[in-house]
Amino acid sequence: MKAEIIKIDAENRTIGRVSSEAASLLMGKNNPDFTRNAEPKTRVNIINASKANIPHKKLEGKLYFRFTGYPGGRKSETLGEMIKKGGGYTEVFTKAVFGMLPSNKLRSIMIKNLNITE
Repeated sequence: MKAEIIKIDAENRTIGRVSSEAASLLMGKNNPDFTRNAEPKTRVNIINASKANIPHKKLEGKLYFRFTGYPGGRKSETLGEMIKKGGGYTEVFTKAVFGMLPSNKLRSIMIKNLNITE
């Protein structure tokens, strides 16, 4: 079966709405032969990611956490810092979609089928 390519336009839409649609398509839930344990053949392209509707309050208030592994090693950064730091909107959408995918062995395979253009 040939891989199906679906484009999602993120212009004037929120991060969560676009990400949940992309996650559902990456899992293959739009196909009539959907099975949870089979690798889906769907590829998703998110276009105009930098034109997404992100409120100013979310840019300053949304925090992303990570842990270094050492005592007192909890690091955090805001959504605005993550965008400026170098990852851009690509990293923001990737983290959002990754968190919405099921945490199993197919998760890494599904996220490789996601392509984001700013």
